[in-house]
Amino acid sequence: MDKHEARRKRDFFLFILAGAFLGLYSGLYDPSFNNFLNDVFHIGEVARGGLEFPRELPGFLVVFTTGLLIFLPDVRIALVANLILALGLLGLGFVSPSFSWAVVWMITWSIGAHLYMPVESSIGVALAKPGEEGKCLGQLGAIKTAASLVGFLVVYLGIRYFHLSYTAIFALAGLSVIVASICLLLMEPRKSSVKREKIVFKRKYFLFYVLNILFGARKQIFLTFAPWVLIKIFQQPVTTFAVLGLVGTVAGIPFRALLGKAIDIFGERIIIAAESIFLILVCIGYGYAEHFGLGDYAIWLVFLCYVGDQLLFACNMARATYLNKIVDTPADLTPTLSMGLTIDHLVSMTIPFFGGLLWMKFGYEYVFLAAAVIALLNLVIALRINTIKESPAQTSLSH
Repeated sequence: MDKHEARRKRDFFLFILAGAFLGLYSGLYDPSFNNFLNDVFHIGEVARGGLEFPRELPGFLVVFTTGLLIFLPDVRIALVANLILALGLLGLGFVSPSFSWAVVWMITWSIGAHLYMPVESSIGVALAKPGEEGKCLGQLGAIKTAASLVGFLVVYLGIRYFHLSYTAIFALAGLSVIVASICLLLMEPRKSSVKREKIVFKRKYFLFYVLNILFGARKQIFLTFAPWVLIKIFQQPVTTFAVLGLVGTVAGIPFRALLGKAIDIFGERIIIAAESIFLILVCIGYGYAEHFGLGDYAIWLVFLCYVGDQLLFACNMARATYLNKIVDTPADLTPTLSMGLTIDHLVSMTIPFFGGLLWMKFGYEYVFLAAAVIALLNLVIALRINTIKESPAQTSLSH
């Protein structure tokens, strides 16, 4: 084994270990945040939808924040992102005496979380062997999903049996991110062999941008209103979200690993098209479960759709591998992923407000009917994906 391969394997191990601690933080934070807003500040659906604008604004600005740090290798950008993320979590836990302060720390958390998203994919692709990009991202996703299982268990057991507070949950989440930061610090910061641009916007990547727009709309409807339906319509406590997270996690461990291999075998067009079809069914089931004459069993259909949507989120890795196949140069990958995230959030930071108004005026069912229409559009766009005639870019993007 040569020195380069040994270094790659060491960095890959540290990256996977960092992913595990980030999965742990996610398992603690994800099932708790919406109930935290409801239990502590008692906000309604319109306010909840409006809150997504400041929460998602850092995602819209990520192409500019990444640009400010473009002189750093990707792993160092990832380190900065995680330190900001940890600060936001600890602030939510210890310095949120009012809703205004909670919003401040929520935005801080969001800056770190969104700054990390594009570099995570580019680091994963860079550490993969040629032709195994999907497998690498699938392994990372599976590890993060497995680690989140521990976080969900802590939330469920801690709240049900030990009256664990939101402060303690956010503190544990913040400490997990700090450990992940240490792992990233230990990775070797290799600079790119080619100059990276701060902002990349090319006509060639138009389909990738459109996929991100549709993903942003579909994603935010579910992130914002799927938990809110369970909280407001079905009166479910935080322990329910921990259990659903556990189920989704157990199912997600093999699903993400298999999905990564499926992307390599079948290609991005088939995977994203299949995702769209299943998502249409999930939207209809989630929004109209009460109208199918299921009685008390309607909630179980909602639970099934909630878990199904969790699994479908993993299909986003197919967008990253698709971009990796069509980029003109490896230097385009990280800034284009950042641009995709910015375009995604241009939609996702505004959609929830209008979703809240739609809920208030017509009912929550119409919010998910709109999501089904978005999924249908995603299917149409997915069928236009073509990488056969494209030459795969080098996957040795330095970080």
